[in-house]
Amino acid sequence: MPNASSWTATSPLLLLWEDSSGTRIFLSLLYAVLAISGTLSNVMVIYLVFSFKKLQTTSNAFIVNGCTADLSVCALWMPQEAVLGLLPPNSSSLRSVEYQLLRGGLLGLGLTVSLASHLLVAFNRYVLITKLPSVYQALYQRRHTGCMIGLSWALALLLAPLLPGLWTLGSAQQPPLWHTDSSSRYTALLLALAVLGQTALLLHCYLGIVRRVRGSAKRVSVL
Repeated sequence: MPNASSWTATSPLLLLWEDSSGTRIFLSLLYAVLAISGTLSNVMVIYLVFSFKKLQTTSNAFIVNGCTADLSVCALWMPQEAVLGLLPPNSSSLRSVEYQLLRGGLLGLGLTVSLASHLLVAFNRYVLITKLPSVYQALYQRRHTGCMIGLSWALALLLAPLLPGLWTLGSAQQPPLWHTDSSSRYTALLLALAVLGQTALLLHCYLGIVRRVRGSAKRVSVL
């Protein structure tokens, strides 16, 4: 049976698998603080948007979607990490492959939807500022907005099974080490490309907004 050090080498959260009990307790407390603060702040944003009709805009719908995704991390994933960090490294709860997959999928789902929501907000601002009002109104009808939000969750659900492959613990039932490493590298490459692509699209949207604002400022100064 593998010892604690061998589990550490393949763990997704290396810090929580530290042999130092002081480090693990500190990180557990940090996770607990982040879970409480993140949950309260996201719940407050959602409450404010639903309470005031003036805040119920298309852009805020995407923000609420991102807050909901963040809650899956702050309210569901982080509390588990806070508790698991206090357990001994050889705890049977930590060695459960199914539980590792559940936690990894939950984290991946929240992060993917959150990133998609940031992109949807940026694209919404880009269309609003750089395109004609008729184009914006035609594109961001209530039905279309709902479809965009639904697609962000559908995409996250499709990608979620890939993410736990980065941190699944080794077991006798898993493929050989070389195969696991190759699969993890391939998954990590796909994730890196996805994040870089999302970053490039965000930069394109915000740079387009900057160019449009600068052009409008120049025309106003000429007049």
